[in-house]
Amino acid sequence: MIQYVLLFSRQGKVRLQKWFNAVSLKEKKKIMREVISTILSRRSKMCNILEYKDLKIVYKRYASLYFLAAIEPGDNELITLEVIHRFVELLDKYFGNVCELDIIFNFEKAYYVLDEFMLGGCVQETSKKQINKAIASADMLQEETENPKATQTLLEEMGLL
Repeated sequence: MIQYVLLFSRQGKVRLQKWFNAVSLKEKKKIMREVISTILSRRSKMCNILEYKDLKIVYKRYASLYFLAAIEPGDNELITLEVIHRFVELLDKYFGNVCELDIIFNFEKAYYVLDEFMLGGCVQETSKKQINKAIASADMLQEETENPKATQTLLEEMGLL
């Protein structure tokens, strides 16, 4: 099971973090500082898997962003790399070749993609088509609620007005 997911830049700035179990803010900051500095100090040809305390850290660099997942010792590292890659594919599909600026300016969408993909540290949906359909319908709903006339029409259709 994945314990947490981090996205951070080559400069060490955290762009997205998702913790799947309760950890104090002080401990989160300590973990992020140690793990990020360890990964950034590694050479590019080194293994993408390392041990940190009682967890295994699996990471992959895509362009200027590092995608990291912390897993339990008994979990499969290669499957975790596949999970990271699937998340990147989903972000690419949504943003059209995702970059760091997409994550910075649309962080709520990136979190939504992650939430559709994972639940409680486990993959809840593997189909890219299903996830993209859920994201598209949520975007459509958001657009409808931002337009007051469309909202009124929607409420009338539902028989609430």
